[in-house]
Formats: sequence, structure tokens, C-alpha cells
Amino acid sequence: MTFSIFNKITKNINKVIVGKSRAIELILTALLAEGHLLLEDVPGVGKTLMARALAKSIGGSFHRIQFTPDLLPSDITGFNVYNQKEGKFIFQPGPVMSNVLLADEINRTIPRTQSSLLESMQEKQVTVDGVTMDLPFPFFVMATQNPIELEGTFPLPEAQLDRFLMKIKLGYPTHKEEITILERFQKEDPLENIISVTRPEEILSLQKERQKIYLSQQINHYIVSLTNATRNNTKILYGASPRASLHLMKAAQGLAALKNRDFVLPDDIRLLFIPILAHRVVIETKEKLKGLTPEKILTEVLDKIEVPTVGFDNEKSNK
Repeated sequence: MTFSIFNKITKNINKVIVGKSRAIELILTALLAEGHLLLEDVPGVGKTLMARALAKSIGGSFHRIQFTPDLLPSDITGFNVYNQKEGKFIFQPGPVMSNVLLADEINRTIPRTQSSLLESMQEKQVTVDGVTMDLPFPFFVMATQNPIELEGTFPLPEAQLDRFLMKIKLGYPTHKEEITILERFQKEDPLENIISVTRPEEILSLQKERQKIYLSQQINHYIVSLTNATRNNTKILYGASPRASLHLMKAAQGLAALKNRDFVLPDDIRLLFIPILAHRVVIETKEKLKGLTPEKILTEVLDKIEVPTVGFDNEKSNK
């Protein structure tokens, strides 16, 4: 069931987005793992289209917030307005009350406003004037940010970054892919022709089913060995937290479900390790000056930690 539904969603998104199969797979993995996604890329490569196509495909509500320096927390969460006719305050829900929330250019607003999403992303709820309200389920944040080098941006706080399950890039299309984009959008917007292939309730059910995906003890040890290695690496100032291990586990379950498997393989962990940990680790300043990036250092970690190769089937059969 999982494979069938997400295969339909993938085909739907491919009607709008050209040649980004790996990115689509990671986005759907994050959705299935009940996580949130950070897209870091230059403007115009299809980040907004990706989010809108996903929302339409799952039949869910969609809101987009354009983050600007003057954006206030209440512009995200909503606020109470006094209704003189009824003689009481009426809550005006903010755009956070949606199934898919696109936080566009999130690093263009001040850290205080960025942090207003923390409760929603972690607790799936929002508190306004002391009253707490649950968000719609499923709740999925796709945030985009411009590269830090661009003028007028504010780096995301570490606490905010840690709430994102993974960070990915779409990248520029190839010459052939860009020709296809021109031909596809020449006469009409393909997004207008997308219809939902599932319902939010089904996505919520699949998220619960994901928890049943089997992880062997060897896989658990492999996950912890990898995250521990980031904490004991002389090139890394701050390593990954236990939340990173949990996110890696959940994402691996989600990826296995997308691959139509009921168990996690070491290859799942290896494929997800860098997208899930690269934005969480802080490397030493002297290593940055040498041109090293978190991705390069994490690749070294992957190469050093032994990959478990035997015992999965036997251990699973004994359960």
C-alpha cells in the first residue's frame, strides 16, 4: 500500500518537476518519517512548485509564507481579534494551520520570527495568548533558504536547524531537462492539472505503519556508531545530537517503506546520513579555512565506520 500510494504521488510531482527523482524520494521520505525539510538553493529552481505539487497530490491544505525582515511571529501562528459585535476575542488562524507549509526564504527574517516555528515543528501545536491548539495532521514544513553568502540573510539558529529532519538541494537542471521544462510550460501550467491521489488521513495512517518497519540490532549499532563518530572527530566542533540518531532511524524506516521493504538495510542509512546530519554538525573554524565542508567530513566518517553486512535475515527470522 505504501509503495503504491507514494508511487502515484511521485508520478504526480513529475508532471511538474523535471529530473529530480532523488530529491522527490528524499522529500517523500521526510514526509513519511513525520519530519520537516530544508531546501537550500538559489531562487527559481522549483522549490515552491515542489511544495505545491506535493500538497495537491496528498489532497491537503497548503499555505505559503514569504519570510521578510519585518515578518512577525503572529503572522505565522495567527492572532486574536476582538469582535465588538459578539463582545469577545476571535482567533484568526495563521498560515501554520495547514497540512503542507512552505516557509519561503526562511533565512530572510530575524531569528525571533524564525523561532516561532519551533513549537509547531516539534510539538505539532501552536500556542497563542496562552491557548494551545493542535495543528492539522499530517503537518509538514518545507522551508527554503538562500545560500548564506547572499546579502540580507540571517543564519538559522542551531535549535531551529536541528528540527529539520534533512537538508537537500535541488540544483540546476541539465540542458535536456531545461528544454523539457520550456516545452512543458509553453502552453499551460502543469500544476493546474494535478489532482489528489490520496488523502491526508491515508498519509497519517502510513506514517503510523512506518513505525513497524524492522531495524536489526546491527542497524541500530551502525546508526549510533556513525553519530558518535561525529562527536569524537577533531574536525568537528559540535557533533550530532541524539535527535539526529532518531531522525536517521525514522527516515531509514520511511525509505525502506518507499522501496517496498519491511526492514532497513545499511544502504538506507548510508544514503540518508549526509542529508540528515550535514546541517547539524558544526565544523572547526580552521577546517572551514581549509575549504572543508560538513559533507566532506561526513563522507570521511562513512568511509571509516564498518558497514554491517551479515545477520539481518537471521535476526529478523528469530523475532
